[in-house]
Formats: sequence, structure tokens, C-alpha cells
Amino acid sequence: MERIGLTFNPSRLGSGATDDDLITVAKLADQLGYDTFFTGESWGRDALTILTAVACHTTNLRVGTGILPVFSRTPALIAQSIASLDIISNGRATLGLGTSGKIVIEDWHGLPFHRPLERTREYIEIIRLALGGGPVNHQGNFFQLSRFRMNVAPVQERIPIYLASLGPKNLELTGQLADGWLPIWIHHQRLPELTEPIAKAAEQAGRDISQITIAPQTMCYTTDDPQELAEVEGQVRAHMAYYIAGMGSYYYDLFCRSGFQTEADAVREAWAARERDKAAQAISSEMLDGIAILGDAATCRSRMDRLRKSGAGMPVVAFPHGSTMDGIKRTLEALAPVLAPADI
Repeated sequence: MERIGLTFNPSRLGSGATDDDLITVAKLADQLGYDTFFTGESWGRDALTILTAVACHTTNLRVGTGILPVFSRTPALIAQSIASLDIISNGRATLGLGTSGKIVIEDWHGLPFHRPLERTREYIEIIRLALGGGPVNHQGNFFQLSRFRMNVAPVQERIPIYLASLGPKNLELTGQLADGWLPIWIHHQRLPELTEPIAKAAEQAGRDISQITIAPQTMCYTTDDPQELAEVEGQVRAHMAYYIAGMGSYYYDLFCRSGFQTEADAVREAWAARERDKAAQAISSEMLDGIAILGDAATCRSRMDRLRKSGAGMPVVAFPHGSTMDGIKRTLEALAPVLAPADI
């Protein structure tokens, strides 16, 4: 069966969203055969509480943090938390980690955004030690730990660890240590190029790229209504502009490397002038069509197939800010995994 995930956080729907909406989406995804329900966190609801609720209302759907920043919790606490989620879900937990960004970490968490790559590597090493059940003895640049061991064991022998990475060094780290890759804002034509350094690093580490799930998070929305589609395109353009100009240089650099420096510069210029609408309008149709999956059901399925052919082993459906519950349900149904003959 084709693998496909989704990412959902009810706080992204606005003030009218309820926990009933969360459970409705999770149950539908479970019934439709989706692989993993990811949820992230920034300055709204935390991921682990949401995933616990999802785990308690589903049967087969995996539950994944997408992502936990490596600056907001100690590695020992992350190990305890993901083991607890694995127990509650009866072996369905996936741990997604990332650095987040300088603005979020320093202005919200109040911590210096210092040496994020080294910190991520150290977190993975400590978390693996803790989940393995043995004593956690670690002398690193950030943490010096000794003697303690976790007194609970996860259900899974090895909880998958995915990394949200985009920069060259982070891609190398993903190939060396991760079980999955969670990029965002990836143009489908760029996916093979970005996967190459992961494959090379994996090979050098004695692994194979087939051991790493390529799971790009992609904005998706299905509608037959031209007016609704235009509104959704505007929402995605605004969201993309915010990442390019309002989240530091990380995503700006990504779009520049993807061949969209002219558009990214225009977005930044308009944003700096506080012209948010103009910034969103600077997102070109080529950017929108190549990065997001929007349109009627047939168009969305075709573009999802295109993403798979570019190397996505488990595309992750994300929903534009302001999406309606009806639209979310339509999108999940339109992009539900196709059953292989053995699964029927």
C-alpha cells in the first residue's frame, strides 16, 4: 500500500477549532489508511498532548512529533516522553526532531540558538541510549550524563527518528543517523537533488537510502469551487511569504537555492515595508504549482503522484491556515492511499 501521512494541529484552524475537530480528522485518517499523524509545535499547543489524544482515539495510525525542537526540552525528557507515547499508542510512536529557528528559540524559549547541528547529533545519541534501556553515560559538548537509565521501556525495539533538515550539513546528518526526513516547502523538481547528499552520507555510514523514509510536508487542499481555490491559493501564498521573510534567513536561503531568488527578494522587500499583501503576491505561480498541491481531486492526485515519482516515500499532507473542516475531509479522502492487491 502507498504510504501517506498528514500533519494537523487544531490551533492552525483558528479560534473556532475544537478537540472534536482533532479527533474527527484523526479517526478519518485512520479509517482511510493514512500512515502517520504528525503534529508540530511552535507557540501554540504542544505536540505530545495532541498526539496522546490522537493515540487514544485511533487503532492503526502512527503518531509522530513533527517536530520537537531540540532546544525546548532535554534529551532525557524527550526520551521519556516519546517512550510514554509509544506505550500509550501500543507501539505507534515516531519521533520527529528539528532545530526550529533562531527567532523562535531565542525570542520565545529564551535560549541562545547556538551550534544547532552539533546539538541535534548529541540529542539523537542520548535519546538512542536512553531508549535502548541501558545506562546513559555520555560526555558531550552540551550534556555530561552518567549512571541514570530510564525505568520504562517503549513497545517498539527502535522508535523511528525523523529529522526536519534542509541545509547541506543537516542533510548529511540525516543520512548518517535518521530513519526519516521531514522537509517542508520543497519544489518537487528539487527533491531528487536534495536527497542526493542524504543518500551519499547514508552510504558512507554503511546504510542505504532505502532505510530512510523521505516524507516531505506539502500544503494540500482539494476543491471544485474556483472561488474557494483562489482563496486557498492566497492563504498558501501568504504562508509562504511569512516563512521567506518572517522566519529569518533559513527558508529564504532554501527558496534561493531552489531557483526563486528573484521572487524571494521581492517578498522580503515588500515584507520589510510592511506590505504583506504585496509580499504574498510576489509568490509566483511556478512556486505555488511546484510546491503546493491544490485543485480538484484529479489534479491533486496527479500532483501527488508527481511528488512520489520525484522520490517521496511518504508524502505528508499539510493544510493551509484557515482551511475548513469540509475542505480537510475532502482532501484526506481525495489523497487517501491506494490499496495494493495484497491489501484488498
